[in-house]
Amino acid sequence: MGQKILVIDDERHIRMLYQEELQNDGYEVAMSDGSEPVVQVIDREKPDLLLLDIKLGPSTSGLDLLQTLRGPYPDLPVILSTAYDSFQYDLKSIAADDYVVKSVDLTELKEKVRDTLKKKSAG
Repeated sequence: MGQKILVIDDERHIRMLYQEELQNDGYEVAMSDGSEPVVQVIDREKPDLLLLDIKLGPSTSGLDLLQTLRGPYPDLPVILSTAYDSFQYDLKSIAADDYVVKSVDLTELKEKVRDTLKKKSAG
């Protein structure tokens, strides 16, 4: 297996779609619905990249989670995944390495995953 990607999204169909597509590209994929503390999931899975949904249910924000993660995991690449592009004006999103707007066409997502991992291994 290749590099490991952790997908955190509260929508099961999105997790399954991302898992299938990313595994087809040779990545190992771990998943979480966001209900388990993200630090525990990262410590257990040790991902090379985190694909993080911005809206994790009614009370959890991926942007807030991102702020929490930057302390203990400053070098973990994070790509924000969202159905809306208005979040990019939120200053909290600046801590992400990249972002992608959810789509059934995962070409852009896959390119950003590949490019972000390439930057990480070159860095």
